[in-house]
Amino acid sequence: MQLAKVVGTVVASQKETSLEGLKLLLVRPVDEEGRETGGHLVAADAVGAGPEESVLIAAGSSARQTRLTDKRPVDAVVMAIVDSWSIGGVTKYQK
Repeated sequence: MQLAKVVGTVVASQKETSLEGLKLLLVRPVDEEGRETGGHLVAADAVGAGPEESVLIAAGSSARQTRLTDKRPVDAVVMAIVDSWSIGGVTKYQK
């Protein structure tokens, strides 16, 4: 799992039929301070996340283990919307 921020949406009118009905989000991983790092990923949304929300993503074969993405050709999935995180008792993010 990795912390990420939703930075946009992806619309694909022509796609593999098993992807029909999936909402696709553009996400960017963040570090423990909430700073965006790395490149962008397209992730299937399994939880109804929205713009600018902090989320947890899974990638690789783990991305196909949610009810929504089971047996679908996805390599990343948004599987949780983050309410907060803290390190050493110090809150780093609060929704």
